[in-house]
Amino acid sequence: MLNILPAEVAEELKSKGSAEARSYDNVSVLFTDFVNFSGISENMTAQELVSEIDYCFKAFDLIIERNGLEKIKTIGDAYLAVCGLPNEHSDHAQRVVKAALEIRDFIASQQKNFHIRIGIHSGPVVAGIVGVKNYAYDIWGDTVNTANRMESSAEAGHVNISGNTYELVRADFSCIYRGKISAKNKGELDMYYAEWGSVN
Repeated sequence: MLNILPAEVAEELKSKGSAEARSYDNVSVLFTDFVNFSGISENMTAQELVSEIDYCFKAFDLIIERNGLEKIKTIGDAYLAVCGLPNEHSDHAQRVVKAALEIRDFIASQQKNFHIRIGIHSGPVVAGIVGVKNYAYDIWGDTVNTANRMESSAEAGHVNISGNTYELVRADFSCIYRGKISAKNKGELDMYYAEWGSVN
């Protein structure tokens, strides 16, 4: 269970037979997605495709763990992670932006087929276990949806963060304001590209 659930949740499930859903007010959610994945995959064998995805996601896992994030799941070629649950971190946004930039730089260093978009948003979520077989720990809420919109609104090779996240990391990273950009079902949102360096 420790491979698929946070340690605290796995322990609760083991001792009680169930784990309560919980609300978390302050977390940061990270989404990644490979650009033109379907088009690229058409020119690869199944073995080549799975091998390359596995290689990338294993590297992502190490980056996520090193920065104190929780991996939630992969969805095809997308990767979802969060910081601030089940253990709270006052620097959840900084940890997630750092991890995102490391992921971006890793992909750029590989000179392989893939280019990546990354989106981050900070806010409240609900987290819990779903299913009876093959337990899945998942997160829900507008924060998750907005992080997904940040990813889909990014250009390849960029970490796109929301106004909420920007307010938390503005002193720790160099952030380039992109303006108010229309996001599906969200209207116009303030978006920023985050980069290494700070304003200090």
